[in-house]
Amino acid sequence: MELVAFLIDFVLHVDRHLEVFVRTYGNWVYALLFLIVFVETGVVVMPFLPGDSLLFVVGALCGLGLMSYPLAVGLLFAAAVLGNQSNYTIGHYFGPRVFQWEDSRFFNKRAFDQAHAFYEKYGGVTIVAARFMPFLRTFAPFVAGVARMTRSKFTFYDVTGGALWVGSLVTAGYFFGSVPWVKANLEKIIWAMILIPGVVVLAGAWRARRAARQA
Repeated sequence: MELVAFLIDFVLHVDRHLEVFVRTYGNWVYALLFLIVFVETGVVVMPFLPGDSLLFVVGALCGLGLMSYPLAVGLLFAAAVLGNQSNYTIGHYFGPRVFQWEDSRFFNKRAFDQAHAFYEKYGGVTIVAARFMPFLRTFAPFVAGVARMTRSKFTFYDVTGGALWVGSLVTAGYFFGSVPWVKANLEKIIWAMILIPGVVVLAGAWRARRAARQA
């Protein structure tokens, strides 16, 4: 329970935790960020890590001069692309057997089904759009591997989505993270980053499933 409480606190107050880490450990923060983004996008059992809010806060810290903007963007982009490639490979290896897996501590069957329904409806664009959607971001490359999307096609969407995701959110944090209103309402902004995309994913999956039943 203590670990769960820490993770929730880290997600909701990632700005405080990250700033303390930067001031305490300096450049080791880049290794930590690379690991977090790689694990969130590359390991299908880790969909709860704070991707969007983390990138925004990193941008804000860059704007304050505590981190290097080009180094942060480059490393996070590499982590996002490599993480997706890893996840795709895992999905490609297991293939159709995944549909027989049961819900467990290490596999969220419902999240997989939602991502698969979203993928069936929107195809390769899902890989790009999923970057901005918690949970779907973790499962989309896995689903693409299960669906046997070609590596070259997947890589195109992977690189495009990774560049848009990392570039837009880190840059937004760089320019707006120090604005007083943003700083005062950062926790609400983080909640919005989590809940709004989640609702979009659920709605899209529900429509896709409904359309499949009516077909």
